[in-house]
Amino acid sequence: MTVALELYRSVPKYLAARAIGPRLPGMIAGPVASLRLVTREDPETPAGGWARLAPRLSGICGSDLTTISGQSSFYFTALVSMPFVPGHEVVADLLDHVDGLKAGQRVIIDPVLSCAARGVEPPCEPCAAGMHGLCERVTGGHVSAGLQTGYCADTGGGWGARMVAHREQLHPVPEDMDDQTAIMVEPMACALHAVRRAKVPGDATVLVVGAGTVGLLTLIALKAETEAGQIICVAKHARQAELARRFGATDVVSPSDAVGAVRRTTRAFRLHPERSSPFLLGGVDVAFECVGSKDSLDLALRATRAQGRVVLSGMPARADLTPAWFRELEVVGAYSGAGAFTDAMELARSAELGALVGATYPLDRWREAIDHALSAGKLGTTKVAFDPREN
Repeated sequence: MTVALELYRSVPKYLAARAIGPRLPGMIAGPVASLRLVTREDPETPAGGWARLAPRLSGICGSDLTTISGQSSFYFTALVSMPFVPGHEVVADLLDHVDGLKAGQRVIIDPVLSCAARGVEPPCEPCAAGMHGLCERVTGGHVSAGLQTGYCADTGGGWGARMVAHREQLHPVPEDMDDQTAIMVEPMACALHAVRRAKVPGDATVLVVGAGTVGLLTLIALKAETEAGQIICVAKHARQAELARRFGATDVVSPSDAVGAVRRTTRAFRLHPERSSPFLLGGVDVAFECVGSKDSLDLALRATRAQGRVVLSGMPARADLTPAWFRELEVVGAYSGAGAFTDAMELARSAELGALVGATYPLDRWREAIDHALSAGKLGTTKVAFDPREN
């Protein structure tokens, strides 16, 4: 039997979280949470090539918080199976030998549950081309629907004491890498993938909206992968601003000054529409939306030049798409870190990303952990994680 945090279906709690959460975020870790600590059967390996894992640490991601707070799109309801154990940023002990990996090794997981993991033959076109992050069979095969580990009822997740994963998902952790650094590899891989999707031109002016985990790792990826000129980062809190400068932002501004800063840097023309936020004619070449909120996506769209590119790195929120139409913007999705884990491992080590893990909690203190993660920016914390071993 396994101790785990389980997200379950409750329409009243979902509606309450969706309605109350944005105004009273503390309620999300309280009575409106569709999350519970349970003792459940250990997940079973569904086929050959799978192995059991014992999570050591598992991060709390922005997408997890969006799901718990009822703010995620109904689009995802067809891509998950409930109840499920969240947690896709995971470093774990391998409990079984599997295809070249030995029991006892530490591993991190690429959470995507693609054709190989699901036993689907022949594989879908993206998987056959090596792009398993775009798998078209994430509801088929021999495990339940789930776009990733941490959203699938059969696999368990990092917010539990036991889970299962397929060999394709597993990456061995170097012996000299600590657990805190290891759980930052998956989000670092996602940031690398986003920057590669952006195709940033040389000497480009870039806007990074947000300086939480996603925004900071995007800065690191930009410095490592591109020859961008000016990189303007929008940071809401003092600690975020300090880290943004450390990781390569050439200019760090508050949300209220972001449009003005872009205008000054790019010599754009600012307009003030009625009953709406100002926007620019001109602006940055590429913008990364790294928060997943309506305001941040609005800002990215309104501060990007005609035929520029806006990359959705955060789980997208509703926004006014008029700028995308009027300025003929390219809006680019960046969903997973598939294919970037080897490079992400090196960047996580060289940038000493383990230092960004500011707090860990046992599963039975999950309300404190979620509350801390929701207020991480204000509290000067970047990443909050669970340590299931303490239960």
